[in-house]
Amino acid sequence: MNISTVLIIVGAIVLLYIIGVYNALQVLKTQITAAIQEIGNQLKRQTSLIPNLEASVKGYLKHEKGIFEMLTKARQQVAAATKSGSAASAEKAARAIQDMLPKIQIVVESNPQLKANETVASFMDELRDTADKLMYSRRTVIDLTQDYNMKLMTFPSSLVANLFGFKSEKGIETPMSGSHLEVSDDEMKDTKVSL
Repeated sequence: MNISTVLIIVGAIVLLYIIGVYNALQVLKTQITAAIQEIGNQLKRQTSLIPNLEASVKGYLKHEKGIFEMLTKARQQVAAATKSGSAASAEKAARAIQDMLPKIQIVVESNPQLKANETVASFMDELRDTADKLMYSRRTVIDLTQDYNMKLMTFPSSLVANLFGFKSEKGIETPMSGSHLEVSDDEMKDTKVSL
């Protein structure tokens, strides 16, 4: 085997590697975009589903005005996030729904007539399902962004990324300081369940 054949083989291997890394980065970018769009899709689902369920539950929760104010505010945030298409707005709207769930659950648990009502139970199930789907969609964005950004930073794929001008993706922005990053002594204890 002469030197020119060896150089052609090495060149072909390098070229195939560059094409492979380039395609992998493009696939990850496309998946990140699709995952962010899925968050928007779930927010649209909330926008159409929650008002209908809310109307059917209102009769059972008339005395709980604060709950409806929270629902209305959360629905408005979801609608605004859907229109903006922003991942940060989507995250804020999803957090509003998740913050609302425990408060509604307390009202339902404190009122036996509400607990037994199928409409309220269905409403709670749909809210929980929607919150779970949003959480899963956010987790997907986080995972894909991590994979993509790791390829941009690790050698030798970073060389290909720099060659073609790939930039890091933000993913879902979260504050890097605050009480959500701290674990209290009570939170460290095992949870006891007594039925």
